[in-house]
Parts: sequence; structure tokens; C-alpha cells
Amino acid sequence: MPKLSGYRLMWVMAMFDLPVVTKPERKRATAFRAFLLDQGFEMVQFSVYARFAPGRERAEAITRKIGAAVPQDGKVDILYFTDKQYEQIVSFRGKPGGPKPKRPEQLALF
Repeated sequence: MPKLSGYRLMWVMAMFDLPVVTKPERKRATAFRAFLLDQGFEMVQFSVYARFAPGRERAEAITRKIGAAVPQDGKVDILYFTDKQYEQIVSFRGKPGGPKPKRPEQLALF
């Protein structure tokens, strides 16, 4: 079995702005967030979700699914970065000494 490399393991981050002025727009935005959760994403911030992918090919497949699910008039940007890059994230919270943010799980077995 090949050794897993933090330089090949990928993270996919979806950042989005969705219109939420009307009730149908809010419903579509809520459905899109639920879609991301169903696809294995975890919320990082309100409109920023991240998910682990075992490689670039899987990250691109996830991206195609997201592209097909973008609500009308929505804007979604996708970032890819390696596991090694992800572990270098620096996070700040308003209260010093508070708990560190939980890192999303890399792999979930069903």
C-alpha cells in the first residue's frame, strides 16, 4: 500500500454568496448548504465549507457536483489545497485563550 502524503491529500473549500432576499432565495440557499453537508463538507464559517478529498481527481469530481448544484444567481468559488497547507492555517477568535477550532475529520467510514 502506498504511503499517504500530506502533499497529495487534498482539501476542497467552497466559498459562496447566495441571494437571500426573497423566501424562494432563502429556501435555495438553505438547500445548497444542506447539499454541501450531504456531500461531506463541514462549515468553517457561515458561507465557507471544507471537505477532505484523497486526491486531485476526487477533488475535481466534488467540484463538478457543486457546479451542478449552484442556485440561480449564486456565486461559488472553490479552492484546492494540500493537507500540509491546511495544517498551517492560522485562526483568530475574538476571545484570547479560547478553544482552538476543531479540525474537520479527514475520513469518515460508513
